[in-house]
Amino acid sequence: MRVGFFSPLPPSRTGVADYGAALLRALRGFGCIDLARDGDVNLYHLGNNQTHRAIYQTALARPGVAVLHDAVLQHFFLGALGEAAYVEEFVYNYGAWSRPQAEQLWRARASSGADPRYYQYPMVRRIAERSRAVVVHNPAAAEIVRRHAPAASVVEIPHLWEPPPLPPAAESLRLRARLGVPPGSFLFAVFGYLRESKRLMSVLRAFEAVKRERPDAFLLISGEFVSSDLERSAAALLGKPGILRRGYAPEPDFWALASAVDACINLRYPAAGETSGITLRLMGAAKPVFVTAGLETARFPETACVRIDPGPAEEAMLAHYMMYFTEFPQAARAIGREGAGYVGAFHTLERAAALYWETLCAHRG
Repeated sequence: MRVGFFSPLPPSRTGVADYGAALLRALRGFGCIDLARDGDVNLYHLGNNQTHRAIYQTALARPGVAVLHDAVLQHFFLGALGEAAYVEEFVYNYGAWSRPQAEQLWRARASSGADPRYYQYPMVRRIAERSRAVVVHNPAAAEIVRRHAPAASVVEIPHLWEPPPLPPAAESLRLRARLGVPPGSFLFAVFGYLRESKRLMSVLRAFEAVKRERPDAFLLISGEFVSSDLERSAAALLGKPGILRRGYAPEPDFWALASAVDACINLRYPAAGETSGITLRLMGAAKPVFVTAGLETARFPETACVRIDPGPAEEAMLAHYMMYFTEFPQAARAIGREGAGYVGAFHTLERAAALYWETLCAHRG
C-alpha cells in the first residue's frame, strides 16, 4: 500500500510540522510513503492556520484520511476566506438561519482570538463529510466532529510523543544559573506561541500573587506573541520581578530550557479541541504540567497533571497550586513522574504510528 502524506514539515515553526516529521519517519517502517503525492490513500494533517490552506483544498478535492490537530477551523476560515465565502461556509455548517450570526462574527473578527463565541462554531462539517475517516487526538475533538457530521468515521489516536533529548543535570543547573535562578528556587514556565487562549494574563497575575509570598519563585515566558494587542497588554506584567523572557526557542534550546524548569503552565481556554504537543513533551520529560480541565485533557490520569478549572476561579486556583508547588516541590516531582509513566505507556510514537497504519489500511481506496 502506498500512502500520500500531506503535512507541514520543519523548518515550519509549528507543532504540526514537528508531529508530521516524526510520524512520517515512523510510518516508513510500515510501507511506502509518498510526500505530497497521491497514494492508495492520502493522509492530510490539518490545523487552524494558513499553513494548511493548500492541504485543506487537496483534502476536499481528493478525499482521504484527515487528521484534525485542531477541531475548531473557525479561525482558519476567517483567515482563508473573504466575507461572502466565510458566510456561505458558516451557513453550510449551521443552516440558513445562522446567516446573521455569521455576518456578525465576520464584522467582529478582530476579537476572535479571545471571544468564546468563535470557538462555539468549529465549522468542520465539510471536511468531516468529505473524508474517508477523521483522526482526532481526544474526546473533545471526537465530539465536535460527530456533532457536525454524525455519519463520519471518527478515529481517536493519542497524540504521539518521542523521548526527549534532555541534557545532563549539571548542564541544566548551569543554565538555571545563567537565567539568574538561585539554587533551591522554583522555576515555572510557559512555552509556545503566546495567544489569548494560553491565558497568559491569568498566569502573570497568579504568579505576581505567588511572588509576593515566595520571593524565590520565578516564571519563564518562552515564545513569540501572536497578538500585538496581547503583547501590549502583558508588557507591564512581564516587567515584574521574577519574570524571565525568551523568544522562540529552536528544538535544542527548547529542550535545554524544558530540562531546567520545575513545572510548566500550559492552559488553553477557549479550547479548540486540540491536544497540546508541548503538554505531552513536558509530561514525558517528567515535568508537572498545569492544564485546563475539559474533555481535551480528560484522558490524563488525575495524578499525572494539575487541572485548572476555566472561568472565574481560574486565577485563584492557579495561584493556589503554584504556591503549593513552591512549598512542596517533592509533590511537583511526584506528579511529574506519574505524567512520564502515563505518556510513556500510551503516547509513544510507535503506538501512534501503528494505529495510523491500521486506520489507513481500513480506509484505502
